[in-house]
Amino acid sequence: MTETRSILPAPQRIGPLAKLPVFLDLQGRRVVVVGDTPAAAWKAELLAAAGADVVCIARGWRAEDLTGATLVVIDAADAAEAAAFRAAAKAAGAICSAIDKPDHCDVQFGAIVNRSPVVIGISTDGAAPILAQAIRRRIETLLPASLGAWASVAKRIRKKMAERLPAGGLRRAFWERFAERAFIEPTVPTDIEIAPMKSAGGHVTLVGAGPGDAELLTLKAMRALQSADVILFDDLVSDEVLELARREARRMMVGKRGGRVSCQQEDINALMIKLARQGKRVVRLKSGDPMVFGRAGEEIAALESAGIPVAVVPGITAALAAASSLGVSLTHRDTAHSVRFVTGHSRQGALPDDLDWRGLADAETSLMVYMGGRTGGAFAARLMREGLPASTPVVAVSAVSRRDEVRWTGLLSELGDALLRMGVEQPVLVGIGQVFATARVAAGSIEKVA
Repeated sequence: MTETRSILPAPQRIGPLAKLPVFLDLQGRRVVVVGDTPAAAWKAELLAAAGADVVCIARGWRAEDLTGATLVVIDAADAAEAAAFRAAAKAAGAICSAIDKPDHCDVQFGAIVNRSPVVIGISTDGAAPILAQAIRRRIETLLPASLGAWASVAKRIRKKMAERLPAGGLRRAFWERFAERAFIEPTVPTDIEIAPMKSAGGHVTLVGAGPGDAELLTLKAMRALQSADVILFDDLVSDEVLELARREARRMMVGKRGGRVSCQQEDINALMIKLARQGKRVVRLKSGDPMVFGRAGEEIAALESAGIPVAVVPGITAALAAASSLGVSLTHRDTAHSVRFVTGHSRQGALPDDLDWRGLADAETSLMVYMGGRTGGAFAARLMREGLPASTPVVAVSAVSRRDEVRWTGLLSELGDALLRMGVEQPVLVGIGQVFATARVAAGSIEKVA
């Protein structure tokens, strides 16, 4: 009887692959590395870490050196040597890799993220190794160092799990909860109960989103966003930051903006408590740092009073982001002995009347005025009445760290007019003090950073 075979069309569920990623078990197997270069030495170290029995040959290899090898690697002097080496490898039944010579490779090494037994390989098909390294660094920031330990536990209990929980919903629910814990708990429990996991109680995490640039997020903030069930975010949180959140998370804007219709703080508190009592992992995402003009104190008090666990992840506040961008040290020892953060308006939206105005007029203090767009002119006038010279250097930055950031620098006496020209649709941060004399902005001009 003649066997008939048909060639099936490629499945449509996945696009074309330049190379198939596979993971090779080299434990106790002979591997030969040829070359006396740093690249060859690194490959030998990598292969030894994978458990291979590595034989290193500096130069002058012979075909019989490859006998019995599972994998052979060479940093060849030229294409001719690489071709000869591959032919010898094929005769010996070994897999061949020629460093930086893809035309003479059976396999290629990629960039690696190591959380063993979790191992992630990254390939660009030899087109852009530096890009692969950049991708590796991005992934590294998202994976906690303890992930490998959690994976080791999973490997150890897998057989028991199959015996105790039937295949289906219960087993899947256990592993889903296990995976979630691996990303949010830095310490692996010494003993994990193999039983249907009860839903963990809800909690709230106040997370600082920074001033807008998503690259200013902390690693801890990223992990909180990736594990959230619900994200309650401020109107000022950028779309770029929200894009980094867990896709399945429900997102609800609870923005508070001066001069606009906003959620009441009491309603936000009640919503956080309600969601946490439903067992949700709630992230309260705040622009900048939660503890700087963010009403975090009121929210923490409400949550603790309701018995809801609450944690805080700090963020980069706008003053620090602006200072870095402007190249200004807020406490330069030659010009400033302190820095003060103040708000530019009261609860009623007017200039605050309960500030220490005499202290704020100290010429050796760097003064950072948040939300100072609408009251900046009056703020400057009050400081001058308290004795701060009209010639004091000042900067104003709108939409700090964002693509539409706008900057101005000039003198204290010019601040009011400058803010009228800048506009106050975006949040404005004002810096006042001698340290701003060296700010990277042309004096008197309004510059768009983008």
